[in-house]
Amino acid sequence: MLSGIGPSDHLQSLGIEMVMDQPLVGKNMADNPMNAIYVPSPSPVELSLVQPVGITIFGSYIESISGYKYLICPPSSLSRSGFIVEKVAYPISTGYLKLVNTDPDHNPEVTFNYFQEPQDLQTCVEGLKTIGRVIQSESFSKFRYPDATFDSLLNETLQYLGIKKSNTLANNKISIEQFCKDTVMTIWHYHGGCQVGQVVDRDYKVLGVDALRVLDGSTFNSSPGTNPQATLLMLGRYMAVKIQQERLNMKEHVSM
Repeated sequence: MLSGIGPSDHLQSLGIEMVMDQPLVGKNMADNPMNAIYVPSPSPVELSLVQPVGITIFGSYIESISGYKYLICPPSSLSRSGFIVEKVAYPISTGYLKLVNTDPDHNPEVTFNYFQEPQDLQTCVEGLKTIGRVIQSESFSKFRYPDATFDSLLNETLQYLGIKKSNTLANNKISIEQFCKDTVMTIWHYHGGCQVGQVVDRDYKVLGVDALRVLDGSTFNSSPGTNPQATLLMLGRYMAVKIQQERLNMKEHVSM
């Protein structure tokens, strides 16, 4: 957008000289919503950063973090607590990106519209229920206090995050749907805004502009929620090799 390619009304409002009106730049921004359940443990737990636990058939990635001051943990519980996390893979809820000014050092305004689509919210609910079944399993009993229930752990998570219960069901049970909305967070795997087929072509050339390509996560149409770093590195190398070969072929053609 700062280079003058984007929605004309938005760029003109910031005094940016227009190069091309492209209303789809900054659209379809997405992120994989993540929710966690805090689990106090009666037994010491091994220090561990994010570790994959499983992938569900309905579209949740289940991961764990233990013995580590992640999010907000009581200092006395750093070695006796952990989080089990679920992330929505391939979310269909999307948002937008806007510039706040013309300073490239300032972050833009981004709205992801987490759980705008009911399907994403239902995936979160099913993911949290799956975590609940894992916690209540015999295999997990060593790391769960005997009186811990799914609802009590949801309550503890809300307390540690400093969030007041905004909706309860019968018998003072927590609405899992509302828990998803109240505790949603990010693992910073943003994507969209310059998607293939809308802003760039399959060679990542900006449509309607000569000699300009975009090669980053903004070109992704979807994301499973796993770390995209390796994918982006390979994408960059793939396109660099392809561009190099195209230029070599062009030189050979000219010299003939």
